Amino acid sequence: MRERSIRNGWRGRVLSLCLVLGLAASPVISASAAGSGAQATVQSFYSVLLANMQQGRTLGESGRYAKLAPVVDRDFDIATMTRLAIGQSWQSLPPAQQQQLQAAFAHYVAATYADRFDSYSGEQLQVTGERPFGNDTMVQTKIVKSDGDTTRLDYLMRSDRGSWRIADIYLDGTISQLAVHRSEFHSILQRDGVDGLVMALNRKVDLLRSVARAS
Repeated sequence: MRERSIRNGWRGRVLSLCLVLGLAASPVISASAAGSGAQATVQSFYSVLLANMQQGRTLGESGRYAKLAPVVDRDFDIATMTRLAIGQSWQSLPPAQQQQLQAAFAHYVAATYADRFDSYSGEQLQVTGERPFGNDTMVQTKIVKSDGDTTRLDYLMRSDRGSWRIADIYLDGTISQLAVHRSEFHSILQRDGVDGLVMALNRKVDLLRSVARAS
């Protein structure tokens, strides 16, 4: 039941639409030569994904994860993303459980990208610009398949002591990763508690790895 809940979450609504359809990592093309700091963070993240794609078979699942895990820690605001995904109950959790959830969520994000971005066949991922989003910045990108089909993927960027970090991801500019997570995490927390949610995330990672080994 836990695995089904995670499987039907953000991967089902977002990754399955823009990654499972063969939209693997691709060359990064900026809207300008320099771009902003927010755009540079997205470009840096994509450059690692591209390298993973190009070396996907050689690295294997564990090798791709090993390269992505520190980049996720660097470029994603995991603490904020976890807090927002958990919702109102976050403040009532003891620090030890908050840390446990953050670690499991970071592991899940890195493992998901390691699994999905495992090969390269010429697609293009273009950084097209940015726009204000409240006190934050939305970096706009699009994924272009070799047949011309395009998927929009936007990154909500938050400034953290002078560094821009990814705080959310939107498919087609409207479907929030964190909103989907919040819905699925709430039901698991209500039913199984923090330990159940950590177990569900870890089982999802194990499932991703087993699929990668079988492919």
